[in-house]
Formats: sequence, C-alpha cells, structure tokens
Amino acid sequence: MHIHPIPAFEDNYIWLVIEGQNAAVIDPGQADPVIDYLERHQLNLKAILLTHHHYDHIDGAQTLRERYTCPVYGPRMREIDTLAQNEGERIDLSSDGLGCWQIIATPGHTLDHLAYFSASSPPVLFCGDTLFGAGCGKLFEGTAEQMQDSLQKIRNLPDDTLIYCGHEYTEDNLRFAILAEPDNTDIRQRIADARAQRLRNEPTLPSTLALEKATNPFLRWDQAQLVHNTSEYAQHDFEHPAEIFAAVRAWKDAFDRQSTQ
Repeated sequence: MHIHPIPAFEDNYIWLVIEGQNAAVIDPGQADPVIDYLERHQLNLKAILLTHHHYDHIDGAQTLRERYTCPVYGPRMREIDTLAQNEGERIDLSSDGLGCWQIIATPGHTLDHLAYFSASSPPVLFCGDTLFGAGCGKLFEGTAEQMQDSLQKIRNLPDDTLIYCGHEYTEDNLRFAILAEPDNTDIRQRIADARAQRLRNEPTLPSTLALEKATNPFLRWDQAQLVHNTSEYAQHDFEHPAEIFAAVRAWKDAFDRQSTQ
C-alpha cells in the first residue's frame, strides 16, 4: 500500500490509501481535492473511512459516496448514513489490496471517535484527532479519563506503527513539549527535524509511535521528569495516569490561550 496526503482547509490532511488503481480515503473533509487526485491518477475509490463527526473530517464524504458508489465506514452519526463500526470489529478491504483495518474506539476528543489500525509491515494507524504529532486532541466531548485510556490503547501498539493523524500541528505542539520537558534531547532533535521538513514544504507525518512515546507529553504520563514539571506547574502532586494526563492537557490549553493573545 502507498499512503498519500491531500492537504485540506488550513492544516488538515485527508489520507488516501492506494494499491494499484484502487484507493480508500480517510476523513475527507472536502470532496474536490480528493476527486481531483483520483481523476488525475485514474484511481477507483473503493471505501471511505471516518474517524469522527467534525465537519472538517466528513463534509466531503456524501459527495464522494454518490460519485463513486462506495461504502462509508465510521461511527454512527446523524450527518451520514455510515456502516457503523464498533471496538474490535474489522474492515476487510484486502480484496482490493487496501488492507484489513481493526477498529479501536478512542473517545475523548469526541465520544464517537474511532481509529483504524492495520497490522501490516510496518503497522499503520489512522488516528484522526486523538493523537497528533507531539500532541493530542482537545477534550470537546469526552473526559480526561476517557482520552488517557484511548491513548493507552494507542501506546500499546507496536513501536514501529506509522502514525497518520488529521492535522499538521507538530511544530506548534513541540513548542509546548519542550516547555514541559526542557531537558528532553529527543524533543530538541524533533524540533529541528520538523522545522526542516516544513521549510521543504513536507508533512511532518507520518511519525512513528516510538517517536511519539519519546517526545509527546500526552503519552509520557509515567515519565518522572514530566510528572515533576507538571506537578510544579499545577502546584499539586499527582499519582494516577489520568490525573497526570488531565493536568498536562490543562497546561497545554493554558499555553495555547497565552500564545494566541
């Protein structure tokens, strides 16, 4: 399989999985750039996969389904009649060369959020807005406990899993990551790498799960230095992973508010 990014809106990525002349699309927030790419490369759209119901991930799905007569998989939602998926189920697109995808329920950003995992070589995860490069999604609907549990599911995947998320947020997220862990040399190296990628107009994605575990504060709730720094910021001692995650998320939210003032 080949996986290709299609930029959308200001910082979204629509992902195309391609094998031969067949393709599947993940989170088409816009239809036109997908149609343009499919037609220029003479590809047949076989499936649409949606991670959650936010407009910038679904608004192109209905147009694409009608044009290409293909199924739409995703959480049950009012906006689109999906083939609703649940934790542990699989979407088998292997007859079209497009892999077999395990459903992982990842509530937190939204209550209905799903991720799609393929145990290919290397493994692949489409995680929507649950996990970002060096960050994670805001808690619009779910709780910190739900999001930390969802991220734990992702953290349990193989270290060489390629992480394909929904937005180009890596550089912004790294500004907070280095604040939270100023002595983390992996973060410093990632900052330099990400800056070079963006100067070349390249995506910072996919990353690997190993890189996220080394540099993403939202996967590092059991790292002593991050726990210490977060406790100092919050002026409170934490014990449980969900509490530490909630405090890091609150710290990042405050950092974002200050950065936009």
